[in-house]
Amino acid sequence: MLSQRLIDELNEQIKLEFYSSHLYLAAAAYAYELNLDGIANFFIAHAEEEKFHAMKFFYYLNEMDARVIMQSFDEPRMEYDNILNLFEFTVAHEQIVTDRIYFLMDIATEEREHATISFLKWFIDEQVEEMSTFKSLVQKLKRAQDDPSMLYTLDDEMAKRTFTPPTNI
Repeated sequence: MLSQRLIDELNEQIKLEFYSSHLYLAAAAYAYELNLDGIANFFIAHAEEEKFHAMKFFYYLNEMDARVIMQSFDEPRMEYDNILNLFEFTVAHEQIVTDRIYFLMDIATEEREHATISFLKWFIDEQVEEMSTFKSLVQKLKRAQDDPSMLYTLDDEMAKRTFTPPTNI
C-alpha cells in the first residue's frame, strides 16, 4: 500500500507532466509564429508524449488503489528571445522533471515501495533520453546561429518527429 506522502508526490508529478504538455504546446505556438513549422511539430509530438507520461502516473495510482487528484497549474511561458532561448528553457525544464523523478525514486526507495521503484525505473530511463535529445538540439541550434540554412535544415528534420505510445509498458 502506498503511503500518503508517496500518493501526494505522485499526484504532484501528474500535475507536472500535464504542465509539461502545455508548456510544449506553448513552445509549438511560439515556433509557428516564427514560421518554424517543423520545430512546432516537434513540440506538439513532445506535448503528446508528456500527456502520455501523465496518464502513466494516473493509471499507476489507480492500479495501486490510490486516489488521483487533478490539480491546476500556472500558464506556461509563451515568450522567448529566440528559438535557441526556447530550447535552453526546455533543457532547464526537463532538468526539473528529472530531479522530480529522482525525488520520487528516493521516496520509494526510503519507503521500500518496490512496485513504485519498478514503475519509476522506466521514467528514469526516459529522462536520460529526453535530456540527451534536448541538449543535442541546443548544441545544433548554437551552431545554426550564424547560418540560417542550418536552422531550416533542422526545422525540416524536426518536421518528421512523431509520437507513438510504446506498447511494451
